[in-house]
Amino acid sequence: MTSAVSPAPRRPVHTHFVEGFGTVTVTPVDPAADAGLIHGWVTQARARFWGMGGASLERVREIYEDVDRRTTHHAFIGALEGVPVALFQTYECEADRVSECYDVQPGDVGVHLLIGPSEGAPRPGFSGALMTAFLSFAFSEPAARRLVAEPDARNTKAIARLERTGFVLGPQVVLPEVDLPEVHLPAKPARLAFLSAPASPAGSR
Repeated sequence: MTSAVSPAPRRPVHTHFVEGFGTVTVTPVDPAADAGLIHGWVTQARARFWGMGGASLERVREIYEDVDRRTTHHAFIGALEGVPVALFQTYECEADRVSECYDVQPGDVGVHLLIGPSEGAPRPGFSGALMTAFLSFAFSEPAARRLVAEPDARNTKAIARLERTGFVLGPQVVLPEVDLPEVHLPAKPARLAFLSAPASPAGSR
């Protein structure tokens, strides 16, 4: 009889040291292993704009299994010194509902960020430090020319954080409903925001 072999644990795809905070690693979400962690984050009142407040643990696992199967959408766990602190997602804008709300340009990459609940006293600059690490990762893809965020238009804290990070605010739009067998997303009022890739040093390729 052949015994079942457990899949190898997923390894970080990006590592970034943030001065004063430590090393942030970015690892692809493992739906089976990470569903409990993600469920604990997305069902808290503080994550209400994530839109999964009423989701069961099984539903969260199914959602991230669907993301895992896609080649256009990706989900990652961000960890600071080995401790999970955030959920970061990227996607090809042309393959997402946001494409119905603006003129997608080549190299546009959509981003979502959910920072998990912190333990102990708040650390000033913590969110900004994580953003630095995640933007470094997102722009490490050579084809990425511009990041596109679309937070809920009512999420003023997220919008302000994007502005502080350098994003330029775009129009307010309504992301259309998605009603498919594998995923349902209600229509959402959103504020678009854009961040162009840093200019390459002169002479670099």
